Amino acid sequence: MEADQSRLLFLLFLFAWRLSPEVAAEVQESSDGSVASQKPMWLTDVPATMEFIAVAEVAVIGFFQDLEIPAVSLFHSMVQKFQDVSFGISTDSEVLAHYNITGNTISLFRLVDNKKLDLESKYIESIDANKLSRFIEINSLHLVTEYNPATVIGLFNSMIQIHLLLMMNKASPEYEESMSRYQKAAKLFQGKILFVLVDSGVEANGKVISFFKLKKSQLPALAIYRTVDEEWDTLPMAEVSVEHVQNFCDGFLKGKRLRENHESEEKTPKVEL
Repeated sequence: MEADQSRLLFLLFLFAWRLSPEVAAEVQESSDGSVASQKPMWLTDVPATMEFIAVAEVAVIGFFQDLEIPAVSLFHSMVQKFQDVSFGISTDSEVLAHYNITGNTISLFRLVDNKKLDLESKYIESIDANKLSRFIEINSLHLVTEYNPATVIGLFNSMIQIHLLLMMNKASPEYEESMSRYQKAAKLFQGKILFVLVDSGVEANGKVISFFKLKKSQLPALAIYRTVDEEWDTLPMAEVSVEHVQNFCDGFLKGKRLRENHESEEKTPKVEL
């Protein structure tokens, strides 16, 4: 219980501020701004549903016994808001039975930790667009999840207790290539470590950088945190590479720490960029 409380306090310290309308809109906006018409995929049997879930980082499926309820139209509207999420619908009795669905249910499946989260009938009956949108925002974790006030709740609820944060400015010329390498490394630790991106160009994210005793002059940098005992470590780096990330994660998993060295280095004055 004490560990859970400490974990919650840590996350609240780093992430807890209200989701403003501007941030909510940014979270929901597709990466390319496209509003092209899209529809959920119809899932007519168990094998097709299993494959649909297996190939998606985040899949949201409406298991509906009744297609006339208001939640169905709300479900369709979410497809346009979350274009990095795969949406499907099934009314097939065998599919519903396979996933232990006994009433109208909207389920979210995450590849990163193999977790299934349900909005069951008692919530579906009174659901509105804001509540459904919030459910998806909070719980959508990808191989690399960008830190924001919504995703932190999903991170906290994940079964994975070790989180790796890449603190880097998304506006930097090296960002695209660095992110590609970071994503490759994330696949190596799927199910073991949650990979998170913290955009150091966002002013509010400065609290995360300072919590891990890092300065902007040391970025990009990695910070790794284990929620169960609050153990953490950092690694400033000139270049983000799969090898650097892998070695840092492997070292932490084996109990090796670099932080003592960093703390001694901080005694030497550094020039802020």
